[in-house]
Amino acid sequence: MTPESPEPRAGGSGAVTARQPRETVPAAEESADSVRAKHISPREAPRADEATTPGAVEIIEGDNLEAAASLASGSFTLVYLDPPFNTGRTQERQVVTARRSGADDETAGEVRHGFHGHAYERVRGMLRTYDDRFDDYGEFLMPRLEEAWRLLADDGTLYLHLDYREAHYAKVMMDAVFGRESFLNELIWAYDYGAKSRSRWPTKHDTILVYVKNPREYFFDSEAVDREPYMAPGLVTPEKAARGKLPTDVWWHTIVPTSGREKTGYPTQKPEGILRRIVQASSRPGDRVLDLFAGSGTTGAVASALGRDAVLVDSSPEAVRVMRARMPHARVRPL
Repeated sequence: MTPESPEPRAGGSGAVTARQPRETVPAAEESADSVRAKHISPREAPRADEATTPGAVEIIEGDNLEAAASLASGSFTLVYLDPPFNTGRTQERQVVTARRSGADDETAGEVRHGFHGHAYERVRGMLRTYDDRFDDYGEFLMPRLEEAWRLLADDGTLYLHLDYREAHYAKVMMDAVFGRESFLNELIWAYDYGAKSRSRWPTKHDTILVYVKNPREYFFDSEAVDREPYMAPGLVTPEKAARGKLPTDVWWHTIVPTSGREKTGYPTQKPEGILRRIVQASSRPGDRVLDLFAGSGTTGAVASALGRDAVLVDSSPEAVRVMRARMPHARVRPL
């Protein structure tokens, strides 16, 4: 087992909770906690896509950092962040004092150390030698990552959606906040749409970094995820070909179609298929899901349809308007 790849135990169903072995409990005496602690088959509990009642959706209109600070610690099983890829960039060179966080820092109890034991402030100071633009993006993203860590339940997971220009910087920040041992996956969402450069390899993918709050405790259920067709179905049995295969860490998926039910017209809208896979794997019906950059509300729409409760935050009145039209059952409150 490497620090970068936590490997908790998995039952035959694929559901993973990475808990310590439990004592046998008679079926009649099993509590909700004991059911949750098992490597439970999705067939033994309500399936995510069998939810009969949509999950509740709350839309908070306002600054996402202020909104995050108002939410209770440890109250979300899943946090999805899709921040603007180039926020805070300026042409001015800034001077940043690098330091190590001391034991009596206010955040020492919450922000974990990574990158050879140095806290984030020191890491940022070392990296700016190579690219001083990182300072601005780090100032914007880092406090939101810290809040995401605080808001996650102990078995929770964060998905951070980025493009190729920021993924390597964000990985270092995530190591500092969560610890390198909490890194679970780098997902590649590949698509083939739009113009293609002829002066370099065309960039047709996004990166999604996946970190868990506790590498010994997180929830992951591969069996709940929609399967995909085999690329060479003739090489497997007809039964396997009919069932499809589990996705890997490379996801081929089209962007939001230009027409159809899913399209909202919001410029940064992500396809429901991508969020559906995330919500299915890393949360259960009844869990709470958070999106601090909600945009068109895809996270909430998918989570609610799968029986999860969602909290969506965005400061844009246009985003809130789109979300209200998309989810009429959502409750909207200003910050």
